[in-house]
Amino acid sequence: MTAVPGTGPTAPAATASPEAVGAPAPSPPPVPAGEADPARGAAPGPSFLAKAAAVTAALTVAGSLLGLVRDQVLAHFFGAGSDTDAFLVAWTVPEMAATLLIEDGLAFFLVPAFSAALARRAATTAAAGGDPVRALVRASLPKMALWFVAAGLALMAAAPPLVTLLAPGLPDPGLAVDCTRLTATCALTFGLAGYCSAALRAHQRFVAPAAVYVAYNAAIITVLFLFSAPLGVRAAALGVAIGGACMVLVQAPSLWRRLRRHRGGAAPASVAVPDARTAEEPAARLETAVIWTVLLFALCRQSQVLIERFLASSLPAGAISHLNYAQKVAQMPMVLSLMLCTVTFPVVARALADGDVRRARDRVERDLVLAGAVVLCGAAAVVACAPALVRLLFERGAFTGTDTATTAAVMRVYALGLLGHTLVGALARAHFSVGRTTWAPFAAMGIGIVATAGLGFLTVGSWGVYGIAGANAAGICVTAVLLLHALGPRALPLRTRAVVGQLARLALAAAGSAALGALCSHHAGPPALAVLAGGLVVAVAFLLGGGVVGARPCVYVLRRCAARAGADRRRDRGGAHVRGDVHAGGDGHAREDGRARRASLTARRALRPVTRKRRPHDR
Repeated sequence: MTAVPGTGPTAPAATASPEAVGAPAPSPPPVPAGEADPARGAAPGPSFLAKAAAVTAALTVAGSLLGLVRDQVLAHFFGAGSDTDAFLVAWTVPEMAATLLIEDGLAFFLVPAFSAALARRAATTAAAGGDPVRALVRASLPKMALWFVAAGLALMAAAPPLVTLLAPGLPDPGLAVDCTRLTATCALTFGLAGYCSAALRAHQRFVAPAAVYVAYNAAIITVLFLFSAPLGVRAAALGVAIGGACMVLVQAPSLWRRLRRHRGGAAPASVAVPDARTAEEPAARLETAVIWTVLLFALCRQSQVLIERFLASSLPAGAISHLNYAQKVAQMPMVLSLMLCTVTFPVVARALADGDVRRARDRVERDLVLAGAVVLCGAAAVVACAPALVRLLFERGAFTGTDTATTAAVMRVYALGLLGHTLVGALARAHFSVGRTTWAPFAAMGIGIVATAGLGFLTVGSWGVYGIAGANAAGICVTAVLLLHALGPRALPLRTRAVVGQLARLALAAAGSAALGALCSHHAGPPALAVLAGGLVVAVAFLLGGGVVGARPCVYVLRRCAARAGADRRRDRGGAHVRGDVHAGGDGHAREDGRARRASLTARRALRPVTRKRRPHDR
């Protein structure tokens, strides 16, 4: 998302004096309205972060809504049968690619690398022998693009055994192989899109990265409507390939403008010129163990989806579809809650690059509590309104009432792990923002995956899809607890007890609001009214309950509402007082005022000049 205006205090970058160069200092390039330049200033202010998070959230909601429309179109054309299961097995490839290349993997090591390059740029002159950011791009992008191409070709060649490995009990593996070969193109397109997203976010440009899923889902929906009849479910896979290319096209112009804006020139005599090894030091970091720790963590996290689909492939047809639809809706609160962390991740990385550990720690603690408040309120709404929500979104065409009941029940189980998913996403950013090799996230995620697989194998036989969803929730919560306790002096020394206390208060408020919302939604009637009424009750009850137990985000919102209401009452009281001074004053005063007004009117009439036309009898 393009950055929102920088409103924080700025510190000018160190530049060479014009007298030393012998020429007037070049004027800095103008910063477009609604953006902030990290090379010119210190940390962005709270207003900048709030606006950036709001714009990111708005575009993310738009992309998520289009994703729901995409799932609705898919359910309308193909229902929850074997064709949809075949596509969803192939859909594993873009899901993995999105996590590895856009959302988690690349961003976790590229954002700190670009933040370090920007810090080096701010500490030296732009003309001092080359730009560290451009050196990083030159050293990393060509090599990574070759790796992306090789990965895509390997996925296309290995599609048959990959489908057999992912879903050995699939009724039509040939259809899944065709879809997998089409979706394998996202290894290149998602990789380039993730590179652009990380670079732009480090530059505090957020609009274009947040808009990628709008373009992606719009492309899939368009292709489904145009080609679902001749191509069948393969049209959805073709839409994935075209949507990935749209992701790159949305961001590439913005990144190109950012790189062209800072061009190096001839170094002045008074400025030391860094050698090639120093200029490409950030790029060298991309070839160390950091990249492997990040990618292994992201791959391990995404393997939860592989475990789910492997276990569900042995269940009756439609089980994978039920899990997919439930997860897509249930994860929306998690996506919204991580928007703030996405915006502040470059801020934390830049603070650590500058050596300001305290500012980074305070930012991470606030992000954890705020993200927890958002996701817990959303999870309560999902639990309360799950049947009505699924009925409203999907129950049409080939999607039957039985599918609605199963999907809603699975969605409620998934909601139990939403706080864990949010904490894992936020805490992983805190671990990797340090820019050093750390194996703690990968180890914690590995333990969580073992827990997910073990519980899934134990419960799938008796509980089916509900056991799979429960294993997912339990495993991710184990990972979140381990990651929270793994932060220490080498990373960020969080005040863990205070953070856990606030999250516990928010969880208590969410449990109470979910119960009230479910009761209201059950008796509301039509699905749309049930979702609206249940969501409203959950929001109000969560705020009030959180305020009672002392959850800081809820207390803050309630105080702001009370202050606003008090200001409105004082303004209304002031207006009434002025009106009372004019119109009130007792019966005697009213009579006196009436007599005075009549006397004044008579006097004015007496003094009025005669304007009547003279008639003949007046002579």
